[in-house]
Amino acid sequence: MDIPAIGDAEEISCDVLVIGGGTAGTMAALTAAERGARVLLLEKAHVRHSGALAMGMDGVNNAVVPGRAEPDDYVAEITRANDGVVDQSTVRQTATRGFAMVQRLESYGVKFEKDEHGEYAVRQVHRSGSYVLPMPEGKDVKKVLYRQLRRREMRELIRIENRVMPVRVLTAPDDGRAIGAAAFNTRTGAFVTVRAGAVVLATGPCGRLGLPASGYLYGTYENPTNAGDGYAMAYHAGAALTGIECFQINPLIKDYNGPACAYVANPFGGYQVNRHGERFVDSDYWSGQMMAEFAAELASDRGPVFLKLSHLPEESVASLESILHTTERPTRGTFHANRGHDYRTHDIEMHISEIGLCGGHSASGVRVDDHARTTVPRLYAAGDLASVPHNYMIGAFVFGDLAGADAARYSPYEGELPAGQLAAAHELIYRPLRRPDGPPQPQVEYKLRRFVNDYVAPPKTGAKLSLAVEAFDRMTGEIAEMGATTAHELMRCAEVSFIRDCAEMAARASLARTESRWGLYHERTDHPERDDAGWLHHLDLRKSASGAMEFTARPVEPYLVPVDDFTPVGGPERHLGEVALVPVATAGPRRTPPAARAGSAAAATAAGAAGAGTAGAAAGSSPRILELLALAEESPDLAALHPYLTDADPAVRGAAVAALGETVPAGAGPALAARLADGDPAVRAAAAGALRELLEVLPGDPGLAAGLRAALAVPDAAVRAAALEALRALRLGDAGLYAAALADAGVDVRIHAVRGLVSVDAAAELAAAAGDPAREVRVAVAKGLAAVRDPAPAPLDPLLSDADPLVRGAALGALASVGCPDGYARTAVAALADPAWQVRAGAAAGLSAAAAETAVPALAKVLADADADVRKAAVLALLAHRDSAEARAALATAVGDPDADVRAYAARA
Repeated sequence: MDIPAIGDAEEISCDVLVIGGGTAGTMAALTAAERGARVLLLEKAHVRHSGALAMGMDGVNNAVVPGRAEPDDYVAEITRANDGVVDQSTVRQTATRGFAMVQRLESYGVKFEKDEHGEYAVRQVHRSGSYVLPMPEGKDVKKVLYRQLRRREMRELIRIENRVMPVRVLTAPDDGRAIGAAAFNTRTGAFVTVRAGAVVLATGPCGRLGLPASGYLYGTYENPTNAGDGYAMAYHAGAALTGIECFQINPLIKDYNGPACAYVANPFGGYQVNRHGERFVDSDYWSGQMMAEFAAELASDRGPVFLKLSHLPEESVASLESILHTTERPTRGTFHANRGHDYRTHDIEMHISEIGLCGGHSASGVRVDDHARTTVPRLYAAGDLASVPHNYMIGAFVFGDLAGADAARYSPYEGELPAGQLAAAHELIYRPLRRPDGPPQPQVEYKLRRFVNDYVAPPKTGAKLSLAVEAFDRMTGEIAEMGATTAHELMRCAEVSFIRDCAEMAARASLARTESRWGLYHERTDHPERDDAGWLHHLDLRKSASGAMEFTARPVEPYLVPVDDFTPVGGPERHLGEVALVPVATAGPRRTPPAARAGSAAAATAAGAAGAGTAGAAAGSSPRILELLALAEESPDLAALHPYLTDADPAVRGAAVAALGETVPAGAGPALAARLADGDPAVRAAAAGALRELLEVLPGDPGLAAGLRAALAVPDAAVRAAALEALRALRLGDAGLYAAALADAGVDVRIHAVRGLVSVDAAAELAAAAGDPAREVRVAVAKGLAAVRDPAPAPLDPLLSDADPLVRGAALGALASVGCPDGYARTAVAALADPAWQVRAGAAAGLSAAAAETAVPALAKVLADADADVRKAAVLALLAHRDSAEARAALATAVGDPDADVRAYAARA
């Protein structure tokens, strides 16, 4: 292809330029537009399915929901998880604004798990604090956000340019403020310039830094399109980056490079074990210290390490499969099936991911304040790109919102765009076209990232890191020699330059911090101790006036929330300048190498070196689908979609249901309810899925209620279950309707009927289901009797003597919520001798509500139980009786338990 001239560039003007259409970028664009700014959203892929969020999300890791967690507790938790090197003012923004963001997302249609009374079903996964909020329909989050971007009022203010990749942020020559960007179209190759009032970087982490064990360039743990674009653009614009030496490393499924999702499995009873079946993780929050323990266990004779699920009952395994095989990594089920593995018979072997840079999961990113401002005026950063430790998805939304709100104040730059910066960006983009036969991008990138694995991945040493810097310097020339012939190849070549920049940052920053901190994330074997006296500092890096990487040690500011383990005192910054490399010996003393003879090939080489300074449906079965896809982009009303909803071709009807779910015009609810009775099972399933996705945004009007009630007569059990779920969530059902559904032939339908009865506190009707033939329903009844507003133990009587141990265990565990008076306490004490561990664990949990004089002696004996889960339940019950000296004495004996969870919970007393 031809190289376009700089003068032929397409110039676009806007108030706010948002770079990256993922989690933070989408929210920044929406918020800025809501404040009246004209927004340009640039995305190198397509916003509908770009960013890490498009892969799905199965839960929120940091939901600080009032009544379940306190913001200050969360801030303290993150401070400890990040070994004290935290700007608490930024973390506190997530803690205090996160719940409002959850509600905002819910108003858009994002679905968070709730209990039968409509309260958020927050789970305690870590040992201190309940922050995890599951998202059973998390695979649809990005579709919901795209629907918001395409609302008519947003489309008037937000211009989306897909397949346009920025490579440099432009800055004003006089004051250095951000004024736009230089970019190119990844399909046509056209050069694009943008002038803006402010720029928001939201390009995600650098997930394509280390090389996966598989060797596949794009087989990374993080989204492989996240190649460090924003890190490099911020650096070259003059912004400070911080914590770049604190890597992201994750536990994952061996050979699959997807998350094992222990935090999803934990509420179901799953956990990590070594090959002996022992829990071993002592640290609490997901942190570098936890990864260090994981790595040590993996390398010991107790490895390999597994996520244990095989001990769980069928209903728990089935629920986990429905979550883990449909969100985040939909190929996960296929991976296990091809190996002949099943969660019922095989635990999941785990390993460690390649290294990456990520603020949202560790701490490395662009330095920002509590309004997402970087150190460059009018340049903002949000999401995994910003250094707000352990910020996760909700933090990305919060800081996208903050960035959009602050950036909306500015109008476009009116001066000439800087010619020198445009020329440098143009050269970076198009130079591979001048060498079409040069080394191809995959080869160069593989070599670069192999050096990252060889020299930068922990454990780190000064010698290896110095070799890394030398290797990355050499590769600057090799990257400049890469060849390309298409616009897509130009994109990949530009990404390699970003990866190289990030690799050098990671190596130099790791050299500069001469201590070990964050467990495995920054383990220096030549500086093995943590040095709070000298290094309770942020390590900032920036590009100097000479173009070199220079460093500053910035003291951690005094905390807003005190944390016992750390006491920052603030103070002046310590300028470190450029980092010195560690001399690495060769084979023998260093001597001056012999000079090449004049005219030789070697001399010529040396001289040359010196002089180089959708709507979701596939188009194909009917031309009507193509019409529908085009129509959906225009946000049609229900009347325009109606002919497609009633088309004779079920593929068209299914596509119309998908369009209805994406655009949600007035009357969408009753229209979807009508499709629940469609003659085609795929259309019915699509309608049921769309209804579940939209429960938070559909008005509970009489038309929808009538349609849902009519769907209860459809022969399809999945439709009846979906109808009951919608009736309960929208508060459109009553005790009589749910009680009648207890006679349904479908087990899932009866479980939804039980949940419906709980939602209206119909305890008597609920108790009548205690004789249901299905174990899963009886377990749901036991848990439901503990969840009604005024619980009492008597309705649990038949379940406490049930023949199935899982039902008895659930009923005994329910006593912890309904109360455990003397007669029931005696039943629970007797159950501590039951042969089934689930019953013993439930009995121990129930005794947390019994009188201490009965419960504590019995629970103290349980601390010798052979099953770790039973001992853990006993410890948790004893914590409820910690005012008793006998309980405290018993807990003191448990701090040396071989199981990590048991001893950790006991230590909390």
